[in-house]
Amino acid sequence: MESGKRAEAGPSTGASEEKQEREERKMTEKPLAVEVCDDHEEDEEDEDKEDGVGAVAGFVPGPLLSLKEQIEKDKDDDSLRRWKEKLLGCVEGDLNGQMEPEVKFHSIGIISDDLGEVNYPLPIDRNQNGLLLFTLKEGSQYQLKLSFSVLHNIVSGLTYSNTVWKAGLQVDQNKGMLGTFAPQREPYVYILDEETTPSGVLARGIYSAKLKFEDDDRRCHMELNYSFEIKKSS
Repeated sequence: MESGKRAEAGPSTGASEEKQEREERKMTEKPLAVEVCDDHEEDEEDEDKEDGVGAVAGFVPGPLLSLKEQIEKDKDDDSLRRWKEKLLGCVEGDLNGQMEPEVKFHSIGIISDDLGEVNYPLPIDRNQNGLLLFTLKEGSQYQLKLSFSVLHNIVSGLTYSNTVWKAGLQVDQNKGMLGTFAPQREPYVYILDEETTPSGVLARGIYSAKLKFEDDDRRCHMELNYSFEIKKSS
C-alpha cells in the first residue's frame, strides 16, 4: 500500500528524476516492440504469398523429443504424468518412442447443398488417383471434409494447399493452416473453408486439382490428385 502511494507522488528529488527518465525510456521503447512485431507480420505475409506459411527469421526450434521421453521426464510425479497423458490424448502403452509424427488420413468428403455429404475412403487406389471426386453446379458453395489420425508425436503447424487447373492452366490456389495436433485414439475431423465454384460458360467443364498437406518441418503427409466437374445451373 505504501509503495503504491509513493508511485503516485510527483518527482521532487534526483532519484525521482531518474525514475521519471526510466519511465520515459519505457514509453519510447514500447512503439519499437510493436514495429518489430509488425515487421515480422509483413515478412510472414510476403512468405505466405510464396510458400503458404513462412518461418520466423532467427527462430531455432528446440530438439525433437518423442512423447515417451516427454512423459518419462516426470514419471515420478503421477499427477503430472496423468495430466500429460490426458493432454496428449494417449497413454504410455500407446507410445513407441518414435520421433517423427505421422498423419494418417482416413477419408475425404465434400459437403454442399447439391450433394449433401459424400465421403471417400483414403488412401485412394493408384488406378483411381485423379478420380472425378464430385460434380457441382456453377456458383455452388462447398466444403471439403477430412478425417485423420496423428501418430507417434505431436504434429506442429499442419497446413494445406489446394491447387486447381483447367486445360493445363492453373486457375486457383487456396492455402490454410489446420493447426497443431497431438496423438489421440479418436480421429480428428476437420472441415476446410467454404469455397464457391465459378460461374459462366467458360467456367463449365472438368478441373484437375492437387491437395497437399505439410507440417512446420515441410514433411509432406499426403498429396492427393483428384478431379471435379462444374455443370450449368438449372
